[in-house]
Amino acid sequence: MTSSPADRLHAVFWIAALAVLLVAFHALAGILTPFLLAGILAYIANPAADRLTGLGLPRAAAVLLVLGVLALIVGLLAFLIFPLFFAELETIAARAPQAIERINQDFLPWLEHRFGLHLQLDPAALKTFAAGNLGLVQNILERLYSSAQLGGSLLLSLLVNLLLVPVVMFYLLLDWHRLLGRLTQLVPLPWQARLTALANDIDAVLTQYLRGQLLVMLLLAVYYSGALWLASIPSALSIGLVSGLLIFIPYLGFASGFGLALLVAALQFAGWPPVLAVLLIYGLGQLLESFLLTPYLVGERIGLHPLAVIFALLAFGQLFGFFGVLLALPAAAVLAVGLRELRRAYLASRFYLGRQ
Repeated sequence: MTSSPADRLHAVFWIAALAVLLVAFHALAGILTPFLLAGILAYIANPAADRLTGLGLPRAAAVLLVLGVLALIVGLLAFLIFPLFFAELETIAARAPQAIERINQDFLPWLEHRFGLHLQLDPAALKTFAAGNLGLVQNILERLYSSAQLGGSLLLSLLVNLLLVPVVMFYLLLDWHRLLGRLTQLVPLPWQARLTALANDIDAVLTQYLRGQLLVMLLLAVYYSGALWLASIPSALSIGLVSGLLIFIPYLGFASGFGLALLVAALQFAGWPPVLAVLLIYGLGQLLESFLLTPYLVGERIGLHPLAVIFALLAFGQLFGFFGVLLALPAAAVLAVGLRELRRAYLASRFYLGRQ
């Protein structure tokens, strides 16, 4: 089979364009992160802004109202969640002596009986050890201070990105339809019908994913909050909200909520029942999410294999850091639609069919 010069020229052009795009994408990853996050959020919020505009509200006022509602939701969640962490830190500090005593009474004798290791924790000795090693602590603090410039730069970069996201989101929402129209005009006329169909497929996949994932998050937040409350776990509402709302971060979200609940249960010093209750609650929650909620509410239309999910998390996390982990699944869903379209084009190509 031979290909025409025009086919070879097109292939070289698109390969070169893709290579340049990937290099630019990687080089500008740090700058693109807030724009990519703002684009995803603007895509989610655009239907609400359109509805408000349809009711007669000016576009700018509709966008500001949508951003205000989102800021209010984030503020309420922070108001519920942050006190939990401060309260648990205070609990850890207050119950540290009791924890040492319980370790000496319950865990260390078992360790000695099982493995022949004789250990004993003495709170007074620990305080003396800490006081006698202030020089070591000071040395560590000096090393941390010497690297404060780097840490400060990273913190400043994170804060700038967080502040930049709502600004970019405002302008994207304000000119959403105009920007889409300009992008459509750049598409070659013979390709517009196919790319429009592809965009509609991507929109359908993202809509199904986002709506289904939101419903899964809300249902799991209700489940974890109610179950932890019935099990008499302190801060059940806050832990349940954290556990449910962080589910959209695959693996990491579940591990964070589960670890927090387990820590709170262990700090009660009420024996094994609270810990076993947390294990049972989160085990059932994982089964509920994996075998009932996600398959029926999110569906399998995205078509991502578990290995593809893990790879997407690692790849986008490497490129965009923490925000990349948040955006990994929706971005991978979009890429999956594009790859399916490329596969169909390849199977219909003269190269695959062996035609000249």
